[in-house]
Amino acid sequence: METAEADTELLRVLDSQGDQFAIPRDVDFLLRAPSKEKAGIAAGFINDFRYGHATPQEQGGEHSVLVVINMPVEQHAILSVSGFMACVCELFGLDYDGWGCLPRVRP
Repeated sequence: METAEADTELLRVLDSQGDQFAIPRDVDFLLRAPSKEKAGIAAGFINDFRYGHATPQEQGGEHSVLVVINMPVEQHAILSVSGFMACVCELFGLDYDGWGCLPRVRP
């Protein structure tokens, strides 16, 4: 429920910026990992099944996986994908840190 609430709040912010949710764009999902190994395993799972383009990262001794998916951010779509990423985190012992994207506005 917390994830859905945070997702909906982000959609409100994008809406206030004039975002056209139906326009596809790169959406970044951040999964925080307790170790390099767990980050690599989770990224491999996501890439093997082509759920998105996952890249393990390390910054300041902290490990994470950045997953990029080109998609629209209409509420039904983004809530489903965000929920799936939260499930992947549960499966692999990671922490889901949410998603973000640049607003897309029609001229």
